[in-house]
Amino acid sequence: MLDFDQTRIPAVPRDAATVIALREGGDGLEVFCVLRHARSAFLGGAVVFPGGKVDPEDGTEAWATRATATSTRAQVFASASAPARALSVAACREALEEGAILPVVGGTLPDSEVSSILRQIAGGAKLEEELARRELRLDLGQLTPWARWITPEAEARRFDARFFLLPLPEGQVGRHDDHETTMSFWATPVEVLDRATRGTIFLAPPTSHTLELLATVSRMSEAVALAGQQSLSPICPRFVAGDPPYLALPGDPSHEIRERYAAGPIRYVLREGRFVSEDPPPPGNR
Repeated sequence: MLDFDQTRIPAVPRDAATVIALREGGDGLEVFCVLRHARSAFLGGAVVFPGGKVDPEDGTEAWATRATATSTRAQVFASASAPARALSVAACREALEEGAILPVVGGTLPDSEVSSILRQIAGGAKLEEELARRELRLDLGQLTPWARWITPEAEARRFDARFFLLPLPEGQVGRHDDHETTMSFWATPVEVLDRATRGTIFLAPPTSHTLELLATVSRMSEAVALAGQQSLSPICPRFVAGDPPYLALPGDPSHEIRERYAAGPIRYVLREGRFVSEDPPPPGNR
């Protein structure tokens, strides 16, 4: 599912958005995860959060009236190729397409209506048109910027993915699309990490890193507060072909950037087909 080659000319990362949908369950904070189709060209067979690349229609002027304003902090994610609104619209659209989750203002959007919108889009309708027909707008303010991950230069397919937290809207449940994703579930971050440790699922480092941080909180308000403490600086792991190979994050001695860009682990070692977070060895033991 990964294709690392240190000799290739780095591909230009494509702008993308990822949504970490959250809800408060009986055992604490739960996160929505989907299983990517095994034949997917990127991370096929991995458990991920809903997300994908930014489409041209995400940046059209139609969203000036069909979406609320983005948060001030979301502007940090913006670039010349991807304005903040386009990134936020892409996040909402991907949450809808891969997770049947959509935040709106102007009224409630129960699960049955989410299904209706998905059917209309599958038939060729545009999302903004379906929202206009229901006198609704995307609630971009519900998205809380969390992190920015850029695929390592050694990987064939690269994305510049902005991660957002999103509370599950009232009346919605979340489910996979049975196309790009073949299974979905809600679980606490600790439960998801435990499944990865037991080898029943595969997690890419950005997913593991997010779960490890979210495992330290138990309520939605705490997750939002934790998001506000993140730097949002782009994290581009460096692939190191050691024995075993590993991915070094900013702050790791093997990374060219010495400053830590995020709390949590700074090295993910590939052991027995899965990435495991480990501390770098002391300076004298490298």
